[in-house]
Amino acid sequence: MTALEVLAPGVLALVEDLGRPGYAHMGVGRSGAADPGALRLANRLVANPASHAGIEVLLGGLRLRALGPVTVALAGARGTALVDGRPVGRDAVLEVPDGGELVLGTATRGLRTYLAVRGGIDVPPVLGSRSTDRLAGVGPAPLAAGDVLPVGAPPTDLPAIDLAPVPTWPDEVVVPVRPGPHADWFVDGLATLTSRAGYRATPASDRVAVRLDGPVVARTPRAAGAELKPVGLVPGAVQIPPDGRPVVFGADHPVTGGYPVLAVVRSSALGAMAQLRPGEAVRFVLAG
Repeated sequence: MTALEVLAPGVLALVEDLGRPGYAHMGVGRSGAADPGALRLANRLVANPASHAGIEVLLGGLRLRALGPVTVALAGARGTALVDGRPVGRDAVLEVPDGGELVLGTATRGLRTYLAVRGGIDVPPVLGSRSTDRLAGVGPAPLAAGDVLPVGAPPTDLPAIDLAPVPTWPDEVVVPVRPGPHADWFVDGLATLTSRAGYRATPASDRVAVRLDGPVVARTPRAAGAELKPVGLVPGAVQIPPDGRPVVFGADHPVTGGYPVLAVVRSSALGAMAQLRPGEAVRFVLAG
């Protein structure tokens, strides 16, 4: 059996795929990769279906040993990576020999790296997905030293990889939003959210939500102190709690929430939100 042995997990390493849709009525959200575009790219590089599970690594520090030769790819955050002590590239196809060690250094740009292995991480699925949902407590436990992750059978018909859509890192993170269902609860709420002043991610951010610091979004006098019955939430919902500082929900968001939703981030920008490091700036714009 081909497998990957975890020698050190780093800050946090999770098995993730594209999630488990269809269980919100049971209180279980979709979850999945916080930056699904990066996981799709890593899977594409090793000729996997996009739905195959990989490893999501927060900041870096992951050390793996190959139990059998494996083909892997790294996408997402930027930073150093070594195979048996030799520097290797990201967004590229990498061969790790039997017994070889892959080490991820600390990310220098972005927050989350995705490792895909040809054949996928073949841990048992839960509700149709191999994703770890930190909020619902569903799926595999966070990786720990000594874990052995089985690798699935590689695809039999390997396509040629002639072009990989490798994203560039922008100088300024600009995120498009649509008006949310409760925009009328706020005094110029969308104008405040999309002002040039922008926001910064706080250290309290995680897979559940990116919590922001910046201009306070004020309620209208009519909505001041008003209560809202719990309503369904989606990834990218921009909720405004009583302190007026936006919270942008991510992959492990709750299925319902009780604070008004001012706006919703376009799905194409969820990956950019997931890669924000504490203290980094983000600016919102109304989607055309």
